[in-house]
Amino acid sequence: MRLHRNLVYTTIDSLNAIFNEGEYADKVVARALKKDKRWGSHDRKFVAETIYEIVRWKRLYAEIANVKEPFDRDDLWRVFAVWAVLRGYPIPDWRQLEGTPERKIKGRFDELSKIRTFRESIPDWMDELGIKELGEQKWTEEIAAQNQPAKVILRVNTLKTTKEKLRAILMDLNIETEFLKNQPDALVLKERANVFLTDAFKEGLFEVQDASSQLVAAFLDVKPGMRVVDTCAGAGGKTLHLASLMENKGQLIAMDLYESKLKQLKLRAKRNGAFNIEYKIIDSTKVIKKLQEKADRVLIDAPCSGLGVLKRNPDAKWKLQPEFIDNIRKVQSEVLESYSRIVKPGGKLVYATCSVLPSENQEQIQHFLTTENGKNFTFVKEEKILASESGFDGFYMALLERK
Repeated sequence: MRLHRNLVYTTIDSLNAIFNEGEYADKVVARALKKDKRWGSHDRKFVAETIYEIVRWKRLYAEIANVKEPFDRDDLWRVFAVWAVLRGYPIPDWRQLEGTPERKIKGRFDELSKIRTFRESIPDWMDELGIKELGEQKWTEEIAAQNQPAKVILRVNTLKTTKEKLRAILMDLNIETEFLKNQPDALVLKERANVFLTDAFKEGLFEVQDASSQLVAAFLDVKPGMRVVDTCAGAGGKTLHLASLMENKGQLIAMDLYESKLKQLKLRAKRNGAFNIEYKIIDSTKVIKKLQEKADRVLIDAPCSGLGVLKRNPDAKWKLQPEFIDNIRKVQSEVLESYSRIVKPGGKLVYATCSVLPSENQEQIQHFLTTENGKNFTFVKEEKILASESGFDGFYMALLERK
């Protein structure tokens, strides 16, 4: 177990882009992995995992290293040295790592691990908000769970194959998967693998989608032949799931504010063989007005803080700001008010977020049901998914029925 200079240099460059240039970790990692064609899977794994781990534990490692943002190059090396010592790597005699105080690092780690904001490596404001919304014990459990690396979950595309067939295809490629209880379309990878390089992915036999996210489309209770509207489709993970549950029959309208996202969805839909999807950019209020009371089912996968998906987006801990959460709550309430009008009498609506905060979830629904428009709806059921209880992403979904 030793450190290789070219892999570590790539890691330092990547951390600089994330911490100092505001780039997103997933984009930076994707770019880093293409840097050297000679790297094997172990090399790429080291680079990806090390970048994500240091991003995840930034506050803790920076405190141990005694460095403050903005980090210069030497600071980043000190932070890296903390990671290497705590992971048990022998420190090589490179100039940048000279005088790494190994015993002091371990001592500081033990001290700081007693304080939740350092142990879980989160900003103070996020800790205060978590306690206020979930209570001390639940928040302590939840943030610890959100710091565990995410499992890779596949959603089988039932328009093209079955769970059993896909499992056998992947087994032939030495990619082992397990079924997931109560999740008819999910396969969990036993070990991480780059499934995007497989022919099975290129042929549209599956998508990568967290287990919690896979519950949302089923919650909407769609049937083949319905008119269904996904109002915040984005790049369309849930849209594609809806298409497969509808067996390509009926009309599925995917809407978003951003044309670039819908273009991405078109490509994915083609690969998936999902051809009952229509695409609409929300470029004016007319788009919503035209659909008023026309849909059997409406999904509002609302914009949110993302405080349920820190497992897979650890850099959100540092990019999120308290004022963003205040603003997003206003957006959620507007979106619910506006898009709910698309549901026809007797139709159903699901409001979903990938947040664990009650103020973005059940409190939004409770408020909506007291509004003029909300009085047309009956609350049916809700599901609150915490990472600390499920082992997957934190999610919320509420099902409402139009009277």
